[in-house]
Amino acid sequence: MAAEALEPLYLITGGDAPKIGVALRRLRARFDPGSIDTLAAELNDAGAAVAAANALGLFAGGERLVVVEGVEAWKKIDVETITRYAESPAPGAVLALVGDASRLPAGLEAACESAGKVLRYDVPKRKKGSREVDDYVAWTKRQLDQAHVRTDGGVAGRLVELVGEDAFALQAEVEKLAAWAGDETVGVEEAELLVVPSNDMPAWALTDAWGARDVAAALWACEVLLEHEAEPYIIAYRLSEHVRKVRAVQALVDEDVSVGEIARRLGLKSYPARKQADQARNFAPAELGEALARLAELDHDVKGGLRLDPTLQLQRAIVEVTETSAAGAVG
Repeated sequence: MAAEALEPLYLITGGDAPKIGVALRRLRARFDPGSIDTLAAELNDAGAAVAAANALGLFAGGERLVVVEGVEAWKKIDVETITRYAESPAPGAVLALVGDASRLPAGLEAACESAGKVLRYDVPKRKKGSREVDDYVAWTKRQLDQAHVRTDGGVAGRLVELVGEDAFALQAEVEKLAAWAGDETVGVEEAELLVVPSNDMPAWALTDAWGARDVAAALWACEVLLEHEAEPYIIAYRLSEHVRKVRAVQALVDEDVSVGEIARRLGLKSYPARKQADQARNFAPAELGEALARLAELDHDVKGGLRLDPTLQLQRAIVEVTETSAAGAVG
């Protein structure tokens, strides 16, 4: 069967991070690796993204893929740039924008739908009081069904209790159960024996070590996470998201905004806001920008963009984004 024709413009969004990762891998697989650019929206405005899409290379017959991650950081002027681009997209180019559905700038979805497609991968919702919340139990049950894992009642709920509301971690545990179970039925007891509870993993060890610029501790935390069967791309994603948050906090710290106000503006609890503010003071703004660019490169590489061992790529990147650069830490 022939592959579906590609659209010139995509917006990929939603809370189902594993599915977003699969969608991006499938999209990248349609292009020669040398014709793919990956940009971080916090470091590149829409003008830079459009310029990259217009700069058709010599690879793959002139076809080019430009992936821009974190487009929730864009502003109104960026949406206007994408809207103009959507009126006349570059022939042979695909511009894929990836962002948090809850924080996308107004008008971006409409601009992408006008010339391409919006791909939404959401976790199901359920009512909690007067508001809707993500229903990770229903999501986990669906992943178990899709992996053809036969379960007794309560397994999906117990997985969420053990692992937490982390789609990447839940997906990894579902895959482990599928590999173990074969044609056997998995009950709650089997799940409890096989699944690694989140409180047994150093969830904050890597980001804390990075924030303290402690390379040895960061590598140790990475090693422990890998031993707990976290995939390199999952670790890279979580670290990238943390650095992105610290950079947003840093911008407010530089404006002398109080920790309480930072927490309110960014939707954080007070303790994470205070910790991220402390970490932000350990890095110069340029260093955080360079770290995000390096982690975006790592994301591409560990998903097949570079034919090196993903674990080695991850370890190298952790050293590079953690150690003190020539710019030095902020006093």
